[in-house]
Amino acid sequence: MPDSLPIRWQPERPEPGDKVPTVPAIAAMLRGARGLCPNCGKGRLFAGWLRVRPFCACCHAPVGEIRADDAPPYFTVFIVAHVVIAGQVALERFALLSVATEMAIFLPGTLALVVILIRPVKGATVGLMMKLGMMKPHAESRAGENHSDD
Repeated sequence: MPDSLPIRWQPERPEPGDKVPTVPAIAAMLRGARGLCPNCGKGRLFAGWLRVRPFCACCHAPVGEIRADDAPPYFTVFIVAHVVIAGQVALERFALLSVATEMAIFLPGTLALVVILIRPVKGATVGLMMKLGMMKPHAESRAGENHSDD
């Protein structure tokens, strides 16, 4: 049962007597939104478009152990839907356009907003989850490893 508990990662401790730097949640989210490590703000967070690196190259924070899963797409759809619907309502109020014209405006606009926002939203989500200590449980992180202790 203890193997199913979440991992709580802590940065390396400095010399005794020194203060341990703590990153506020907002700073971690802003660093993640910029594609930087939420812990140090120096290393890159992403290894691809949306794939998170296993570890930060600078501070060795295990950012790959954070599973954002469905939260970033959900938040992105939530934001984009509110922007697009507000734009459609405003346009309907001030102009009378055909359905084809509205589709020509809002379909590409919606796609562009999703593509622009998904990566910063995922980075901010990873930053917040790291700050809150929401890491993979021990059992899940060891499931894919090949142990040969024979």
